Amino acid sequence: MEEMALKCCEIISAVGTARSCYIEAIHKAKDGDYDEAKKLIEEGKKYFIEGHEKHLDFLQQEAEGNLTVGLILLHAEDQLMSAESFGILAVEFISVYQCIKNKGVL
Repeated sequence: MEEMALKCCEIISAVGTARSCYIEAIHKAKDGDYDEAKKLIEEGKKYFIEGHEKHLDFLQQEAEGNLTVGLILLHAEDQLMSAESFGILAVEFISVYQCIKNKGVL
């Protein structure tokens, strides 16, 4: 159980960092720094993939009948889904900010 909790914390940490990168990317885009925003999106994707791969290990264990789901895993999955949503929205926000700037509104 301790090993599972540690792996869940690794997922939470990785996807939390991804989400932070995505949020920072939105702020950079709002400030007009689109190159930095795109770099942060790419950095966030790397962290998200790291967390996602760790989650896939749990899915495989569950499929083999070797996993008991606990609240910490549910929390890790919630954080994973939240980071994925933030990533999608961050990309859209950057696009919107670029469009607004190109039209001279910002």
